[in-house]
Amino acid sequence: MIKKILIANRGEIALRIIRTGKEMGIKTVALYPTPEDSDQFLETKFADESYCLEEEGILGYLDQRKIIQIAKKSGADAIHPGYGFLAENGDFADLCQKNNLKFIGPTGDTLRKLGNKIEAKRIARAVGLPLLSGTGKAVKDEKEFLKIAKKVRPPFLLKAANGGGGLGIEIIEEENKEQLLNTFRKLKREVKSAFGSEEIFIEKFLKNPRP
Repeated sequence: MIKKILIANRGEIALRIIRTGKEMGIKTVALYPTPEDSDQFLETKFADESYCLEEEGILGYLDQRKIIQIAKKSGADAIHPGYGFLAENGDFADLCQKNNLKFIGPTGDTLRKLGNKIEAKRIARAVGLPLLSGTGKAVKDEKEFLKIAKKVRPPFLLKAANGGGGLGIEIIEEENKEQLLNTFRKLKREVKSAFGSEEIFIEKFLKNPRP
């Protein structure tokens, strides 16, 4: 029986988990980035406890070992990742298990297979499911990106392989080389910061998928 959950997320996601925890009689632990943020995050007011990650922005929410450390310090016996951040990280799920903390979500093996969209598409293809055209692997570099973009042709999606929560997606509708490269570079920086991986792939975009 879970008695205390550390919430490795923020905002509305954290508030929903806190509310459910109260309904179930489970204590909750919230996180916030820096000391200056302690009064700006509503979850710190509604959770039973809150701890500072001491890292600006989203970096702390991606710091696996620090989150584990805080979970142990708080006496939590489970970690809820919410969605986005570490929610689809199989290594984090395994790390929780190694530290005797319940990861509220799929197993690490399942996350590695389905949390990575490229691997998930490979599995879907292997069992004969229909897929949109695009790349079956991560785009290696800018040269390869331009070559594939010319072949697939806009509109298409540039997507983070390890993205989640609606992050790491760009709709490409222009064929201008400079704009293509700017978008490619921008997305790689964003997904590296948000998910710790800069793997990106291309998938055909359907503007009107329903007749």
